[in-house]
Amino acid sequence: MTFQFAPFDFTAPFKPAKRALVASLVCALGFLSGNSAFAQSQQPQAATPQGQMFEEEIVPQRYANNPNVEAFINDMVARYDFDASALHDLFARVSYSATAAKLVLPSPTPQTKNWRAYQARFIEPVRINAGVKFWRANQATLQRAAEQFGVPPEVIVGIIGVETIYGKYMGNFRALDALTTLTFDYPNTPNRTERMATFRKNLEDLLVWTRDSQIDPTTVLGSYTGAIGIPQFLPSSIVQYAVDYDGNSRIDLRTSPADAIGSVANYLKQNGWEPGRPVVWRIAGDVGSQGIAQAAADGAPEPKWSLAQLTKAGMLLNEPGLNIAAEAPTPLTVVDLPTPGRATEYTLGLKNFYVLTRYNRSFFYALAVYQLGEAVKARMMASDTGTNPQ
Repeated sequence: MTFQFAPFDFTAPFKPAKRALVASLVCALGFLSGNSAFAQSQQPQAATPQGQMFEEEIVPQRYANNPNVEAFINDMVARYDFDASALHDLFARVSYSATAAKLVLPSPTPQTKNWRAYQARFIEPVRINAGVKFWRANQATLQRAAEQFGVPPEVIVGIIGVETIYGKYMGNFRALDALTTLTFDYPNTPNRTERMATFRKNLEDLLVWTRDSQIDPTTVLGSYTGAIGIPQFLPSSIVQYAVDYDGNSRIDLRTSPADAIGSVANYLKQNGWEPGRPVVWRIAGDVGSQGIAQAAADGAPEPKWSLAQLTKAGMLLNEPGLNIAAEAPTPLTVVDLPTPGRATEYTLGLKNFYVLTRYNRSFFYALAVYQLGEAVKARMMASDTGTNPQ
């Protein structure tokens, strides 16, 4: 997916300024359902949570006869054989998005991380039932992807479920406007040069992808960082990981659930998903084990501890049947999950947890994806057997 960087803070509740950009682009249950997914609009609009409509703040024709854009166009002509006059005409119609420029700025006040609030937003009955509906509607495709890429259906469903929710809040910007703005007019921040380079690459890939797919780039809607479609892929991820999975000879992440399913599975496989392996292990609740977890948690998603190191220090696991000796070399991440007013929760993330953080680096995001998928799977199994999931 997409977010190797994350201007949007996925570890905190929606910030008021960003919650104001709610776009009515997904079905009521929160999962994509065929052609209702990403309606096209020439006049980007959004709504506050209270339903008040407003238009995105833009400045038309800012990039016509712009020296930096001229240099970019010349580079695209030289490297990708674009038609110069067509690109000049295109950028003359691109608008500066003041809204996107504001939203990539860090929050002026630190946001308190709240795992329980974040979890409750995704692991709840409406989302779970929507996931069951999506799974049943796309069961054959999910099974095919699981067999081809080694990624379980519940993981794919979890990612699409979480990304659909974010797409609802962030998905009504013209991707070309947002990416052009952040390529040439990124706000003055310490990481400005690095971010502008990243957005420039995504702007390049947006133009290449839409040209090769015969899509008018001005019709493509996305987040304020240019993430597009059901799985919220940035253009560079579309170019690198997206696949035609419905067999119609084109890739359409905006309205094709099959292409989204195949592309998510391919993304995870290419980033190292290990078929048949766990995502997390539970840590025992005793004081000693929790203290070791607290000491070992450093917030980095990359696995750095082995199970042997943690158990030698005295950590116990709440995983009946786990062969501790056989799994001793397994690399792990100690995942911390703070909630104000509560003791911080901890779990152990395996390689597949790390792969989920490649989609988005947030621990909250990765665990919500996993838990939503597991909850949907449990509901599916319960409905098939006529029992009630606990």
